[in-house]
Amino acid sequence: MSGSGISELDRPRVSAAAAEKAIAHLLRELGNDQVIGPEADNLEDYGHDEGEDGWYTPACATLCESAAEVTAVLAIAREHAIPVTPRGAGSGLCGGSSPIAGGIVLSTERMTRILEISTDDLVAVVEPGVVTGTLAAEADACGLFYPPDPASLAFCSIGGNAATNAGGPRAFKYGVTREYILGLKVALTGGDLLTLGRRTSKGVTGYDLVACFVGSEGTLGVTTELCIKLLPKPAQVSTILSVFAGVDSAAAAVHNLLRTGFRPRAIELADKNALDHTRATSRFRFPQNAGAIVLLELDGEPEGLEATTLRAGQMCEANGAIDVLVAQSAAESQQLWQARRNISPSLKRAHRHKIAEDICVPRGAIPEMLRRIDGIRARHNLDIATFGHAGDGNLHVNLLVDEDRRDPVVGARIEAALTEVMTETIHLSGTLSGEHGIGLAKQRFLHLEQGPEVIAWQRRLKRFWDPDNLLNPGKIFPARARCHE
Repeated sequence: MSGSGISELDRPRVSAAAAEKAIAHLLRELGNDQVIGPEADNLEDYGHDEGEDGWYTPACATLCESAAEVTAVLAIAREHAIPVTPRGAGSGLCGGSSPIAGGIVLSTERMTRILEISTDDLVAVVEPGVVTGTLAAEADACGLFYPPDPASLAFCSIGGNAATNAGGPRAFKYGVTREYILGLKVALTGGDLLTLGRRTSKGVTGYDLVACFVGSEGTLGVTTELCIKLLPKPAQVSTILSVFAGVDSAAAAVHNLLRTGFRPRAIELADKNALDHTRATSRFRFPQNAGAIVLLELDGEPEGLEATTLRAGQMCEANGAIDVLVAQSAAESQQLWQARRNISPSLKRAHRHKIAEDICVPRGAIPEMLRRIDGIRARHNLDIATFGHAGDGNLHVNLLVDEDRRDPVVGARIEAALTEVMTETIHLSGTLSGEHGIGLAKQRFLHLEQGPEVIAWQRRLKRFWDPDNLLNPGKIFPARARCHE
């Protein structure tokens, strides 16, 4: 099945003979247990991610267990001129790990070792297949804190988080993944291995190549090890749920909270449509009269946190909240957050298609963006649910479709609505993606945000690191007449 907007001319062409030779070489190097060949039933599992951008069949998938094996796969791929699609847990939503060029899927899912957690240096050294939630739990057990918390933290991997520069609710106070990657070991096309960055909290030696690779979506290299910054664990955390009649009043409350100096570590907003989908599957059920909710999480020292929590709740009430609930225990807080994290999977279970976008607008533009989304919903007769990280303006706009999106009329409605969402985002000085990346899904909109000169220079950077265009070809940048420049 084909994804959106990708011409066959934009992909390296892999002959059956070349693929066969490459697979035979990989089998000699790695063995049968680590190469999933074309005859395997589970090869299709490596042909897509969690988004809606098509299924593609690679020639094979390799399950690497070490940096040496990653470099070996990349050397073999270059020798046989076979494209490689790096893959972590496959939890992305933009087709970033979909092997649109066929070739080899290089999976790091077996590279799951936490090599070190240092309470003295406040760092962890991990392999890319470590699940983000596992790293957070291990750090917590040592009295430390890893802040980034994407909604999929229970199964997404830290290598994939670095590839997309993932965020999450706590990004408002603590920042996104890039702020926590001190160093990387990266395998390049052809098999060279580079050690980038540092272990120290500060460092300005040469160009910041770590920042270049974080967020590059597997188009420049394959991460084999990460040095992660950790923080001291906050002494106490409190959670507040405020219920509003609608998203306008909820967004206004968020604006006023932040304008008066509150600094929660998370500020989540969800509209009525998003909330209604969670009622059947969550232990905590949002109130029936909720037209929108704001979920706040604060942290700090116990003696000051109680007063701050009280003032935050009072300010929500003063700004139109019809109900305010403060979690009285860690278990209650967990229920609230589980209900919030359940929104996206609930939407996906309830509808045939869930087209998820993660636009980001300046905080002050949130109310206007929500109004414009309402207009898009009405103009195109589409069901849309919106939720997200209101503290930093990162809104997840979900188009919910029960018709067959392959129908030309339905597909045209979806495309028109998506184009309007992206265009309105840019008109409000926003950005196309706050944390999911561009991948395959958004490359046709990249020109709305970036001029041709900027895109051209990024293509040159890609060509410098990957001159044969073998690493995750056809991603991020709009399709061209040819993939080799």
